[in-house]
Amino acid sequence: AERRQRRAVTRAFAQYLSPVLVERLAAEPARLRLGGERKTLSILFSDVRGFTTISEKLKDEPERLTRLMHRLLNPLSAVVLARGGTIDKYIGDAIMAFWNAPLDDPDHALHAIEAALGMLKALDALNAELATEAGAGEEPMRLAIGIGINSGDCVVGNMGSEYRFDYSALGDAVNLGARLEGETKNYDVPILLGEFTAELASTRFRVVELDRIRVKGKTLPTRVSTIVPEADDATIAVHDGLLEDFYAGKLSMADARFARLTGSLPTLAGYYRKLQERLAAS
Repeated sequence: AERRQRRAVTRAFAQYLSPVLVERLAAEPARLRLGGERKTLSILFSDVRGFTTISEKLKDEPERLTRLMHRLLNPLSAVVLARGGTIDKYIGDAIMAFWNAPLDDPDHALHAIEAALGMLKALDALNAELATEAGAGEEPMRLAIGIGINSGDCVVGNMGSEYRFDYSALGDAVNLGARLEGETKNYDVPILLGEFTAELASTRFRVVELDRIRVKGKTLPTRVSTIVPEADDATIAVHDGLLEDFYAGKLSMADARFARLTGSLPTLAGYYRKLQERLAAS
């Protein structure tokens, strides 16, 4: 009976978790509560930018599009599993994953961010391969992704119906994580963090606040941030001052701090440009 239980747990989670975590669950099945439990999770959503355009370009080569998605999703998934994440589902070109279930992970937010950074590195490697494979005179295919990460209370467990169920997470924190992924293109950053995730991550990563936004379906604004590894304390202080002036309505698009910050934080150059555009339109 114990062997049957171990085999059942292994089969159920082999597609979601890394082999190490599957072995831990199989050895300690009491850790797994079926039917749903309330836990604080860090949820990650990633999505390919401009996927509709890519699909249209390859509309006459569906097999090539499928191979391309496999080449993308395989390394991204490997990064998630290597950081102890649970892959919830694939939605076309998108990935949903979470940390802190079914096994406890007190550093769930940190591991989710490590996975996001690793996914970007894996994407760079794939783009380099695609550039090498492009024929003479052919514009190489280049992929970009947006990643949203949010942390909060969720219900996680076997969700669905008597016909089909998946180990998944539900809750407001999940919904906000999905919305953050969609907002990455509006801030021209690859990673966008929710407020609680940013707070948990600030002990290890250089977290930079970008805005206070009110996403669709939410009544209260939430702070959104990103990771900027090259930022130092002095530069972050300048950025924070500029942002406070923006919130207070005292910032102009000609402010000299824009040029200074663009030079100091080149990864946020697009964000500062979009912020100036918002000021010009207001």
